[in-house]
Amino acid sequence: MLRLERLSCGYGAIRAVENLSLEVPAGTVLALLGPNGAGKTTTVMAVMGHTTIHAGRILFEGSDISADSAVARARLGIALVPEGRRPFVDLNVEENLTVGGYSRSAARDAINRERVYEIFPRLRDRRKQLAGSLSGGEQQMLAMGRALMAEPKLMLIDELSLGLMPKMVDLCFEALDRLRRGGLTVVLVEQNTTRALEIADGVCVLASGAIAFSGPAAAARADTALFETFLTSHSP
Repeated sequence: MLRLERLSCGYGAIRAVENLSLEVPAGTVLALLGPNGAGKTTTVMAVMGHTTIHAGRILFEGSDISADSAVARARLGIALVPEGRRPFVDLNVEENLTVGGYSRSAARDAINRERVYEIFPRLRDRRKQLAGSLSGGEQQMLAMGRALMAEPKLMLIDELSLGLMPKMVDLCFEALDRLRRGGLTVVLVEQNTTRALEIADGVCVLASGAIAFSGPAAAARADTALFETFLTSHSP
């Protein structure tokens, strides 16, 4: 589904990631882990088309999308759940979902909205409520629902559990597991290492913009040195 080939990227002239190569098979979850400042967010923003690519390529379903705009990538089936959720706070829940499905027909919009409400019943109950008045967990549900409205093949999720109460963390990870079982491909940036490793198929650990570990989640869970060096402070 997604392949990065020797990707170097950043913001303007600043390179935050150097020579990064990884693959995400269709229908799997890749956990992108590592300390703050390692380049995780930069990587997902590069895939979405929001950072400068200095070298390398981004392939989506075998096609080079390195020069495509963010809009073009969204139309291909890539969706972003950004760090901090970023709802349109002056729009209500239903309007936020409508924005997420702007590239789909009215008929598909209705079908997709019903699917979102099925996954997140709280959003149905609050569909006329302003997004800015929702709790952090509800806003995270809305951010995921807004991304789902575009019918993505690949979802990029940046910090799913950040700032959420434990119950909301559980609900969001349960929703993610449901989407994974439904065949959605996901790249998950997450500071809650334990929860990420529970749901991920593969793991890529970044340190200072380069790969420190890449392999199956089971291997990462068993690697004591990896935890001690890069992941311990990011477990709950």
